[in-house]
Order: sequence, then C-alpha cells, then structure tokens
Amino acid sequence: MAAWTTFPQTSDFPFTAASVKKHWAQLHAGDCEPCPSDKKALEAWALFHSGQFEQATTAGLAAGDAGVVVANKAQAIYATYLEPKEKVRLEMFQAIAERAQALTAAEPGNANAWYQVAYALGRYSQGISVAKALAQGLGQKIKAALEQTLALAPDHAEAHIALGAFHAEVIDKVGALIGGMTYGAKKDLGLKHFKEALRLQPDSAIAKIEYANALVMLDGDKKMKEATALYEQAAASVPQDAMEFLDVELARAELSDD
Repeated sequence: MAAWTTFPQTSDFPFTAASVKKHWAQLHAGDCEPCPSDKKALEAWALFHSGQFEQATTAGLAAGDAGVVVANKAQAIYATYLEPKEKVRLEMFQAIAERAQALTAAEPGNANAWYQVAYALGRYSQGISVAKALAQGLGQKIKAALEQTLALAPDHAEAHIALGAFHAEVIDKVGALIGGMTYGAKKDLGLKHFKEALRLQPDSAIAKIEYANALVMLDGDKKMKEATALYEQAAASVPQDAMEFLDVELARAELSDD
C-alpha cells in the first residue's frame, strides 16, 4: 500500500485519550457512537480526531472488534478527502464496507457498523458513478443499511444526512418516477432527513454542504441562492477536530471555485 497523504494540521487538534473522553458528547453528536471502555480503542479515537488517520486506522484494527468503527471512520474520512488516487480510494471503500458488514454480523445492534456499510458503499458508488452503482444493486443495500442505522439510533445525524443525499442522488440520476418506484426515493423525504440532521446538529458543516448539493440536484438554479448561503455558513464554521476541518475546507474550496 502506498504511503498515506498526511493531514497537515494535526498540531491544531492535539487530542489525547483523556481530552477525547472529556469532549466525547460534542465530538460524537453526529454519529451517536458510545464512548468506548476499551483503552486502545479510545487512543485510536484520539488519533482520529487529531487527523492522524493512518495511525488511527492501524490502532483501531489492532484493538479488535472494539476498534473497527474508529478504524473504518479514519480510513473513510482519509479516502474521502485526502487520498489522491481514485483506484486506491475505491479499494479503501471496499475494504471498509467488508469490515463493517462483518461487524454487523457480529454486532447486529451496532448502529455505526450499519452506517459504515452505507457510507463506504455510497462513496464507492459516487466513484464508479451512481448510475452504474444502482445497476449493480448497491442502492438498495445503502438505503437498507441507513434505515437500519436509524432504527437503532434515531438521532444519528450523519445517517440522516446520508439518507437525504441518497434520495437526492437517485432522483437526480434516474428521475423522480423511476427513483420513487424502484428505489423508494422521494424528494420530500430526502429534504426531511436533511432538516432533521440540522435540528440534531445545527453547527454541522457537512450537513449544510450535502443539503446544499441536494437542493441543486433536486431543483436546479432556482435553489442556487439558498445552496450558496448554506455553503457560506459551512465555510464559516469553527471545526472541533480534523474531520470537521476537512468539511469546512471543502466548503471554502467550493466557494472559491465559483
């Protein structure tokens, strides 16, 4: 495996196991992950929040089942934002999906195991094209995994974001009629998930970014002003950790390109 690209701002987020535990509720408002009792898993989370994604992945996997969620999240965020090679990104998302799927079998009540199946398959689908992914049957798997996440953790803001994005992307690619009949994708339901995500986590930059993208996919230019305002709010957010820093930087980069 090629060397991972380093997150350059690790010194801005100097988390330790103790500080992560202290701020756990705020740091995990989006994913509802319970604070681990396993010391090695907690240390892996400290590496994740600091932006040491490769080390967090390695440490998480070394912690066994207790560390799979943090390993998957670290690799997923790295692959989404920092990995420059598309082939490597897709391989990473496949590996995450396989580990997460195995964890759902071992721990069927683990909400983030289900969420990470959906997240990894969703990002993989975007990489190969959503239309191709739908033809391969990945759409139903993603939707089912997200619905199971929310059945286990109704306040999982990240799952609400992902399910909102699912509805928007399916409608964008195959249209409202086929999207609704074949995949259960509905515009109003998608927007409802985004609104719920922002109710649960009003300061979330990624919720605003994905909501903005969905508005443009669903309604085009007539929602551009609202979408731009959401991007501006996201770009003005103050990140708590490395993941949120990358979200904010994404919003800023998108605005600077316009």
